[in-house]
Amino acid sequence: MKLEIEQLSKRFTGNQYPAVDNITFSMQAHEILAFVGPSGCGKTTTLRLIAGLERPDQGTIHLDQHIISDTRTFVPPEKRNIGMVFQDHALFPHLSVFDNIAFGLRGYTKKVKKDRVLELLKLVDVEALSKRFPHILSGGERQRVALARALAPKPTLLLMDEPFSSLDAHLRLEVREHIRNILKASQSTVIFVTHDQEEALYMGDRLAVFNQGKLEQIGFPEIIFHNSGSRFVAAFMGDSDFVRGKSIPTGYQTELGILKQQNDYSPGTDIEIAVRADDIDFKLNKHGNGRIINRFFRGAFNFYRIELDSGAIVHVFKLHTEIYQPGERVLTYFNAGHPLKIFAR
Repeated sequence: MKLEIEQLSKRFTGNQYPAVDNITFSMQAHEILAFVGPSGCGKTTTLRLIAGLERPDQGTIHLDQHIISDTRTFVPPEKRNIGMVFQDHALFPHLSVFDNIAFGLRGYTKKVKKDRVLELLKLVDVEALSKRFPHILSGGERQRVALARALAPKPTLLLMDEPFSSLDAHLRLEVREHIRNILKASQSTVIFVTHDQEEALYMGDRLAVFNQGKLEQIGFPEIIFHNSGSRFVAAFMGDSDFVRGKSIPTGYQTELGILKQQNDYSPGTDIEIAVRADDIDFKLNKHGNGRIINRFFRGAFNFYRIELDSGAIVHVFKLHTEIYQPGERVLTYFNAGHPLKIFAR
C-alpha cells in the first residue's frame, strides 16, 4: 500500500486563503503519519479530502496504485476502503460492543464475522466488555471499541481525527500508548491528526507539520524537533524562544554571548537562534544581562522565565532545589552541548 498526494488544494467559498494549499507528500504501508499544527491550519481538511468527504479543487490522490481523486475521477468515500476514527467515537448507543464492531462487516458470513470481531476484541483488550453498551464504558474503552470497529473491515488506510481530544490529560497518556501498540500490532497504515505537539511526537513514525494550509515540513520526529525547517516549525514543535544576533567569522554574536558553531551566513547577517529551556542556563549576577520575571514549579524541576535587557523573553530549566526569586538579576548564557538552529532575519 502506498498513499501519494500531489499538489492537493482546497478553498472554501468566502475564505480569502486556501484551506489546503498545494500539498504534496507520500507514505508507505504500515506507517503512522501524524498531521500536526494549530487550529485552522488545514490538517483536518486534508484528512477529509483523502477520505472523500470533500472534493479537492485540484490535485491527485493515489491510494494503493489507484487514482481515487483527480480532475476526472472521484471515488466516493464508501468505495475507498478507508476507515475513520472520529473525535467523539461515534459509537451506536443502541448496539453492544460486539455489534458495534460487527457493524462494518456487511456481506460476511456469520462465522467469519464472529471470528473477526472476537479477534479484534482480543486485540484491543475489551473481550470482557463485548455485551456492554457504550454508555457504560469509560472514555478509553470507548476509544478502543471505536478503533476496533474501524479496523474490522481491514481498511487500506485508517484516518484518525484528534481521537483523544475528549479524554482527560491522564487518560490520554495511557490510551495513546495502548492505541499505538494496537496500530503497530495490526500493521495498520494510519494518518493521525492532532494539534498536540507532544502527542504527535509520540504517535508518529513521521510528522507532517501544517501551517496556514501549507505543509511546512515532513520528516522523522527527531529531525522535526532538532532540525526544524522553518522558524514556525521551531516555535510550534519545540516551544522555542528566539535570540537575535549577527553572524561573525567565529560564529554568532548575541546578547547571551558568542555562540561558537558552524556559520552558514556571511558576516554581518542578522539572525535568530532558536533556543529551548535546556539549551541555556543562568547564574545570579547583579551585572548580568537579564532578570527573573517568574518561576514555575514543575515537580522535578523549576521553569524560569527570564527577561533579557533587550526585552526578549527566554525560559530556563533548573533543578527543583535551585530556587531564585523574581526580580533577581542573572547572567544568562548558552549551554546546549549541540548545534542550535539558526534562521536569517
